[in-house]
Amino acid sequence: MSAPVAGGSTKPPAQDGHDFAGDVATGRRGRFRARRSPATGRLRRSENRAGLLLVSPTFILVLFVVVLPILWTIMLSFQKLRLISIRYAGVFGDYTLDNFTSVFSDPGFWGSLGTTLVYSIAGTTLSIGIGLAAAVATRRAFRGRTFVRGAMLLPYVAPVVAVAFAWRTMLNPQIGVLNWWGTHVLGWDKRVSFRGERSHEISLFGLNFSVPLALLTVIAFEAWRSFPFAFLFLTARLQAVPGYLEEAAMCDGATLTQRFRHVLLPQLLPTIAVLSALRFIWTFNSFDEIYLLTGGGAGTQVVAVRVFDFLTARGDIGAASAQALVLAAILALLVGTYLRRLRTREEGAS
Repeated sequence: MSAPVAGGSTKPPAQDGHDFAGDVATGRRGRFRARRSPATGRLRRSENRAGLLLVSPTFILVLFVVVLPILWTIMLSFQKLRLISIRYAGVFGDYTLDNFTSVFSDPGFWGSLGTTLVYSIAGTTLSIGIGLAAAVATRRAFRGRTFVRGAMLLPYVAPVVAVAFAWRTMLNPQIGVLNWWGTHVLGWDKRVSFRGERSHEISLFGLNFSVPLALLTVIAFEAWRSFPFAFLFLTARLQAVPGYLEEAAMCDGATLTQRFRHVLLPQLLPTIAVLSALRFIWTFNSFDEIYLLTGGGAGTQVVAVRVFDFLTARGDIGAASAQALVLAAILALLVGTYLRRLRTREEGAS
């Protein structure tokens, strides 16, 4: 018989000096281990099969759309292949490092890479800056705000071919509206070819200097077309900023610029960081905007346009694939460094 304890319950006797109540209290299993029933095992296997069945379409899509093209590009980059001999390309081809040697020893590639960096950094900075200004300007309610916000999205949602054609017409030296205003209103001496001049001499405050006009034109086009993306994200984040923060700053006598710098901007910095990474990646790989405006001429040839020229004009598939891989590696290195520094800064702030 077991000995009664307080409350009328009994304590089971310890066998071989083992305290089963202590095992239960401390979470130890002791001699008794839970056995999985056959029904539980069948249920778990059925759930695993159902999960694999659900993710299999996505896995197959990623495999054929992303993984296999990347592997195919890597294979082509190590072979001396021309467009006319692409049908003879195979897994067991003649692999060589000549394509990468040509890429790293070609001054044209490094010039295109520098142009790509300038275009990406300037385009990303301007698009986010314009988007931030537009989001702050339309933050307060006013008559027609919905229409103004909707109109700001037009550059981003409109087809790139249509807006590029509109810019080409606007910047045309003969019939463009910008040159008409410049010569008839602003007093320009001659018409300016915005898309065809590598450098343009200007005079400002008595100083003469040259600017990369065509490159600045495509940067302006990129900023104008992409700022609505930043505008959407920043507007959504501004809507979530608590109102009492600004009210407290106003009670403390903070000016408008001080409220923006010390209240709004810290709230927007995480969103701006994400936008910077996304926009830099997309701008770094940009092709259609530049190709439609200038075709890569007049000092606007980025690496993406150079890869396209090697593939179509020269028919050199191996060199084009090698340059594409180098471009992807440089982009991964730059973005990884940026994200690592950003994470370190956030951990230090917390």
